[in-house]
Formats: sequence, C-alpha cells, structure tokens
Amino acid sequence: MYQTKEIADRLGIHPNTVRIYEEWGFISPAPRLENGYRIFSDIHLFQLKIARTLFKNEIIQENLRHQARQIVYASGSEDFILAEQLTKAYLAHLRQEHKHALHAITIVEKWLKKDPIENKSTFSRKEVAQKLDITVESIRNWERNHLLEVPRLPNGSPVFREKEIEQLIVIRSLRRAHYSINAIMRLMQNIEQPEPNVIALLNTPSDDEDIVSVTDQFVQSLLQAIDDTVEALSLIREVQNSQK
Repeated sequence: MYQTKEIADRLGIHPNTVRIYEEWGFISPAPRLENGYRIFSDIHLFQLKIARTLFKNEIIQENLRHQARQIVYASGSEDFILAEQLTKAYLAHLRQEHKHALHAITIVEKWLKKDPIENKSTFSRKEVAQKLDITVESIRNWERNHLLEVPRLPNGSPVFREKEIEQLIVIRSLRRAHYSINAIMRLMQNIEQPEPNVIALLNTPSDDEDIVSVTDQFVQSLLQAIDDTVEALSLIREVQNSQK
C-alpha cells in the first residue's frame, strides 16, 4: 500500500499528478483512510505506469492521442482485457502510420531519380484536384504557402503540367504522413542539392522554426511511440498475470 507521495515518488511525478489522474479516470478511485488520506495499491502503480508510458511521447495527430487515451481509460477502470485489445490495435495503427511516413520518403526519393519531365499536357486546378483525389482548396493552400510555383496563362489562370502534378503527389503524400508545411518547404527548397538527404531535410527544423514541433519529427516520434506501446502492452500483461 502507498500514500499519495509514496506512489508519486516511485514514478518520479508530483503528487498532484496522481490526484489529477484519479480525477480523470486514468487510475481507479483510491480508497481513503478515516483521516481522508488516499491509499494506493500495486494496481494503481501499474495504471500509473501504463498512463505515463503511453503519454510519454507527444504526437500531434489527434486520432493517435484518442486511441492512447482509450487504453488508459480501460486500464483505469481495471478492464485490462479490453486495455490489451486496444493496445494491440493501437500498436498495429502506429506501425501502419510509420509505414505511410516511410512511404512518403520513398516517393520523394523515386521522384528525385526520374528522368526530366516532358510538360506536354496541361491541366486546370480543378482537373488536378480530381486526378489526385484532393481538394481544390488544398492545392490553393499549398500554392499560398509557396510549396510549388504554378505557371499562369496571360489571363492569370494557373496551368498545371506534369512537373507540378508530380510535386503535388509528393506534397500530398508528405502531408498525409503528417509532415508540416515548413518541413515540406525545406525539402522543396533544397531538393536540387547534389544527393540530398531527404530524411534529414524533412526532420531538421531550421533556427527560425519552432524546434519543439513534433510534426517535423513524425517518423522518429512514431518509432518512439511504438516502443512505448510495446512497453505498455507488457505492463498490461504483467498486471493481468498478477491477478491470476
């Protein structure tokens, strides 16, 4: 049995964090002594470890955070069977997201190796949006953010050639892999370098960028989240075994 400060010290957190986690349902309600002091058990210790492990790594994508919270809520209600099922699904999702992120980099690398593009065919913005299954507003947004320069007719209408379409394919893939506008801009601005290091360009913020942005470090964050989720799964199985 542990008092609030004792269990907090075991995890290196502030006692208020323990109280907040109980209030949020991340751990089971702690019984109280006659003097009102909370008393925590080893189950609470496991629940705290699971929550701290899953929340260790910050990932901007809200869907991933939501899945992690659902695992913690299941653990907090002592439904460790459900927690294990949710953790397995979360781990599979993280691995799939990591695969998509790496695929985006592969697309860029393949794009770099292609022969010069012949710009014979031209398309309107609407035609390109339909062709690539993206919205017209997304294309406008990427243009406004200078991710690509689109030639224009004398009347000011944009004309998309094969070159711009390939650039859009790369941009679309990287945005779906959750790279930030700044990361993609950095890549586009430096892509003509001899043998550019694509991963380094995407994942290294410049001095004038927000260096705490997780988006620019999405691949590394996913790898860390995968490791943390494997650890959380081990904790969940450990607590299940302790209850047998």
